[in-house]
Amino acid sequence: MRTSTAGPPDHTPPYLRIATEIQERISSGELRSGDRVPSARQITKEWGVAIATATKVLAVLRQAGVVRAVPGVGTVVDTPQAAPPREPGRDTPLTATSIVRAGMAIADAEGLPALSMRRVAADLGVPTMSLYRHVGSKDRLVLLMADEAFGEAELPDPPPVGWRERLEVLARAQWAMYHRHPWVVAAIWVNQPEPAPKLLAHTEWAVHAFDELGLDPDAMMYAHVSLYSYVRGIAVNLELEAGIRRAGTPVEPWDMLEPEYEQFLASGRYPTLASLNERNDFQFDIDKLFEFGLHRLLDGFAAFVAPAAGPE
Repeated sequence: MRTSTAGPPDHTPPYLRIATEIQERISSGELRSGDRVPSARQITKEWGVAIATATKVLAVLRQAGVVRAVPGVGTVVDTPQAAPPREPGRDTPLTATSIVRAGMAIADAEGLPALSMRRVAADLGVPTMSLYRHVGSKDRLVLLMADEAFGEAELPDPPPVGWRERLEVLARAQWAMYHRHPWVVAAIWVNQPEPAPKLLAHTEWAVHAFDELGLDPDAMMYAHVSLYSYVRGIAVNLELEAGIRRAGTPVEPWDMLEPEYEQFLASGRYPTLASLNERNDFQFDIDKLFEFGLHRLLDGFAAFVAPAAGPE
């Protein structure tokens, strides 16, 4: 079992401390690409920890992208040998904020699938395992990135008067945020959202808009989630388009696709659409779609709250 000299208390979780030590062996060249790293059972003996902790050590190393499991062999180093990464200088301290900003830059430029702890560490010039002390995990990093994006969607203080005006401001701020960071649509799960302070500020803004309308708590929350989901649902198209552009595929404007639609409409199978096409030269604009749907949604809210609220 390993022992250590007395010193200031180390509050780093044991699994993360052990994973960092193994990462340092890799960085120093003691363990090279293809070499086996200590197995879970070896970790329990060498560091005197439970098997569950040892298993977590290997899971963290795999998530960091520095090891991989090889059937019949074990867990091996999965990184090209290189000089140890530089530590950040005093003018560029490694913090949760700097890690989040680096992650956002990657996601903005290449999409969320390009994000990995190894990639962020490489961009910052630090050891991969050093990130875990500040952000905990890749999933936690993505949540922090999304929360920071919502923090950029600033809401005015004081707010406008009237619940509808407040919700319009909120929805447009989020829509502009998705234009800047379309990957956020894949970063937050509505069914089980994790606490995020800047995102919660948007929730607070929304529910406060309904606070004096006499709605029951469930109705207030569902109204907020409906508005949030509407904006996010339209924004999915921004992320899909961003992915197409990153792949180098040209995004055809609506009028370039019109001849193909004309062929379908001329078949006689879609008479209502054909009639509509003859009466209107439609040009799709996603921002107009957002505004149209937003007003119709708020019209529905107005009809819903009218019996309880009376005239505004």
